[in-house]
Amino acid sequence: MTPLLYWALVICLMCLALAMGCALLRMLRGPTAQDRVMALDCFYINGMLMMLALGVLYRNNVYFEAALLIAIFGFVGSMAMAKFLLRGEVIE
Repeated sequence: MTPLLYWALVICLMCLALAMGCALLRMLRGPTAQDRVMALDCFYINGMLMMLALGVLYRNNVYFEAALLIAIFGFVGSMAMAKFLLRGEVIE
């Protein structure tokens, strides 16, 4: 791995951690439920991207599988929360 790629990944991980911190702050202080759901979406997307960056950094396939699981569960959770906010129930 070249030093340029290494430092780019390290900076990328720091930026993603900062973005996750901002999303966590919005999730805790969001004035409406919609703000909290959007912050949760941002949080899981940043977590997924962090797993992908760690997979490239450590050259390990397990991180890519973890990123796929985060994406699937995050999408299902977002759809359930959106349905709950629209209709007031998740399962009909």
